Amino acid sequence: MVGSQLRVAAYQSPLAHPAPAEALDLLRPQIARCERERVSMLCCPEATLGGLADYASDPFRWAIAVADLESLLRPLANDVVTTIVGFTERSSDRLYNSAAIFHRGAVIGIYRKIHPAINTSVYAAGTETSVFRVGALTFGVVICYDSNFPDLAGQLRVQGASVLFVPSNNGMPPDRGGAELVELARAADRNNAVENRLWVVRADVAGHDGAFVSYGSSAITDPQGRLICASTPLGEDLLIAEIVVSSGTDRKS
Repeated sequence: MVGSQLRVAAYQSPLAHPAPAEALDLLRPQIARCERERVSMLCCPEATLGGLADYASDPFRWAIAVADLESLLRPLANDVVTTIVGFTERSSDRLYNSAAIFHRGAVIGIYRKIHPAINTSVYAAGTETSVFRVGALTFGVVICYDSNFPDLAGQLRVQGASVLFVPSNNGMPPDRGGAELVELARAADRNNAVENRLWVVRADVAGHDGAFVSYGSSAITDPQGRLICASTPLGEDLLIAEIVVSSGTDRKS
């Protein structure tokens, strides 16, 4: 296999519902560390900017239109580190659970979560799986619960993805959000990795916040399903790994 080496990272942020400006304060030092350690891609959790709208008294409060996103994310602009940032997208009168790929000061792609995790979610479902490209890397994004549907990872692999990034937010009431969610996430990552020969990079939240808890499932898994690194339970963390990605000559057919 012809491939390229690069360094990737997953940021496990504190479980909270910070305003977008407060979230940027959390992300800036992580990006600075990634730059020092020559990381090319940083994955941040689902709904990093403002938290999940499903649990908000005013779901539209921190919703962001894509047209306003570059201006908001400008403090994160970096010539070395491309950042995947989860946010609530406002599109007309709809909300989407989305992730933005922010590269050198520009939003170069948006992914909308296809499988909102709860039956009464305020989020509309996305409909498209597509790959993104940064330098030699072709990659895909799925958000949290989407990773339980291996056909999505399969579609991305067919399009040439070598890495699957999984922004996640497993903050739930304690009776639904126990440590067993970590093992379920690990199993989904192994399955997606092995079935599709993908690196899987998952970034979660962790800790306690009011009536919610998340043990944190952040991890980096190689295409053989081996756990390369995993986060500290219940705490903030930054995982960094060097990976080898294919050039696209060995795509799954």
